[in-house]
Formats: sequence, structure tokens, C-alpha cells
Amino acid sequence: MNITHWVGLGVSVAASVLLVTVAHWVLSRQLAKIQPLAGPLVHRCRYSAYAAAVVIGINLALPARAEMEDASLYGPIQHGMEIAMIGALTWLALTAAYGVTDTVLSRLSYRNGDADRKARRLQTQVRLLRRVVATLIGFLAVTAVLFTFEGVRALGAGLLASAGLLSVVVGIAAQSTLGNLFSGLQLAFNDTLRINDVIVFEGEWARVEQLTLTTVTLRIWDERRLVVPVSDFTTKPFENWTKEGTAITGTVMLRVDWKTPIDRVREEAGSYISQHPLWDGRRWSMQATEILENGLVQLRIVVTTADSDARWDLCCDLREHLIGFLQTAFPESLPRMRTELTESSEGSSYAAMWPASAFRTTGRPSRTNGVSDDGTGGAEALDSGDGDGA
Repeated sequence: MNITHWVGLGVSVAASVLLVTVAHWVLSRQLAKIQPLAGPLVHRCRYSAYAAAVVIGINLALPARAEMEDASLYGPIQHGMEIAMIGALTWLALTAAYGVTDTVLSRLSYRNGDADRKARRLQTQVRLLRRVVATLIGFLAVTAVLFTFEGVRALGAGLLASAGLLSVVVGIAAQSTLGNLFSGLQLAFNDTLRINDVIVFEGEWARVEQLTLTTVTLRIWDERRLVVPVSDFTTKPFENWTKEGTAITGTVMLRVDWKTPIDRVREEAGSYISQHPLWDGRRWSMQATEILENGLVQLRIVVTTADSDARWDLCCDLREHLIGFLQTAFPESLPRMRTELTESSEGSSYAAMWPASAFRTTGRPSRTNGVSDDGTGGAEALDSGDGDGA
């Protein structure tokens, strides 16, 4: 390459970069006034666009094979530029996809109550679609790079000739992976599971933190993370507390004595709930639901809240308040066990149950070695023995 080629190369690259700069200014300043989504998208793609412009400028200015001093370098340079072009365009496509989805996600903000249900569903779907698109772009880019090599193109032709057998082998090998992929899409688009949903899975209360095409990451209340394959949520039952909304009902159970003034406890519970900031104002109630086998009375207080976090806090606060109220106002209402001892009408209860016991006496005097308690038994026995001897 002579000086003319180098000058042409520089001019081509500069022109490409200048063109991208002008396009960036127009799109970020002028188009953003009409479409607010254009500004963040253009800003996200600026570096990848400059990289693509440089590669395109170099490709346009490369001399032909005949114009090169060493023609043997033309093939490797051309091959390298093809790979660079694929890489730059892949980067640009990925940044564009992430720019669009990030802009959409930023507009889907969370709010308490039912208002965020649609937003969480759309956010889950957008995140999964972004991963699908990114995976597809990456797969196509790797395939395009591999097919720039002559040996890989020959191998690809042979694979296409045996596509039937290959599809069976690949299908069997990737059965689990493909099953998870389809399960992830199914969860996202049938609205079964969404980002930030509150669920109970295999006895664990958790919040959906991340949902990918293959796994679901659950954040448990104690900050642990449970990573579960997506297919488990299509084959195993689970509770979704926010499927139709975040509002939920909490329950507080109290076990008290029969002497408890239920009306006073109900009045105190209602006064406390109505003043608590976590109560959503929908409803509350208190009922004596059961007499337990141990003789205690079971009281159930039902209260509604806007979400599961408020439910937990309100139930704990209400339970603590009522325990303190019973301790101070009605200590006789605290749980207690009663035992009553009575005497049988036939005598002592032990004697009535065991009439032949060796540890009690009847109307007959007891004997020890043939002698009664009054001393007469021994003489009778002695006289009887003398008479027999005579």
C-alpha cells in the first residue's frame, strides 16, 4: 500500500465517523423532542456505532488485490475485516436491543397495590424477549464468523446433508435445555409468574428476583437466594400471592381462657387496627372459631393489608398488642389448665376403683401369722390343735 491508499483509508474512516456524529446529534437532539425513547437509545448505541463506522470506512477504502504490493496479504486482511465487520454489527445490534428494552423497562415503575400488576407482567416479558433476541444475535454472529473459514463451510455442507440424523441427536441431547427454554416463555406469556411476585414454593416464602429462560431466582425473607429450574414451575404446584393483585388477608390466632371477655377483646382489636398505618381499610373481623381439645378458646382475628410485607408486620404488631392488653387488663384470661379432684360417693376414689386391693381393710380384721389384731386368732388355733391331739 502506498501513501495514496493510506490517505484514502484515513479519509474514508473520518467520513464514516463524521457521518455517525451528525446522525447522533440529529437523533439525540431533534428526534428526541418528538419521540422521548430515541434519546436514551441513541446514547446507548454511540460507541458501537462509532466502531461499526470505523470498520465500514476501512472496508470501503481497502485497495483491490491487484493494487497491493504483496498480493498474499490480501486474503488474510480481507478475512480479518469480515470478522471485524461481523463483530461490530453484532455489538451494534446488541446495544440497540438493550437500549430499547432498558428504555421500556425504565418506564415500567413499581407502585404498591394492584397498579403494578401489568407493569410487572410487561417487565417480565420484555426481559425474557431481550434474552431471546440477544441469544439469537449471538448465535448468528458466531455462526457467521465460523462460516468465514473454508473448512467450517465444508463441514457445514456435510452437516446439512445429514440434517435428519443430526436433528435427532441434538434434540435428545438438548431436551432438558429446550424444555427449560419453552417453560420460561410459557411462564412469561401466560402470566403465571412475574418479576417481584410473592410466592410460596415448597414451603419457602420468597419473592421472584430474576426470571430467565432457564432458571428462576427467588429471594427468601432472610436474604438467601433459591435458584430453581424454570421447568419446576410448570410441573409443580406453588402459591402465587400476587397473581391477581398484591392485596392480601392476614390472620392472628389467640388461645385464651373461658373467662376472656370476647367483646372487650374485639373492641380493643378494632380500635388498634383502625389506627394502624398498615391496614388498608378494607375489612377486619374477630371470631371465636373453635374450642380446642385442651379446653382453651381459639380467637381468630382477620385483617387486610395492601401487600404481604404489610401483612406480616401488622399481624405481628396486633398479636403483641393483644398479648399485652390481656396481661394488664384481664390476667385471668391468660391460658391455663384446670384439674379438679373429687371424692367418690362410695368412699375414696381409689377404694371405689380397686375394691380388692391389699392396701385397704374391709369389715374383717387383718391377720399376721395367724394372729388377729385383737389377739383372739392365736388362741383359737392353739385350742384347735390341742383337741386334735387328744
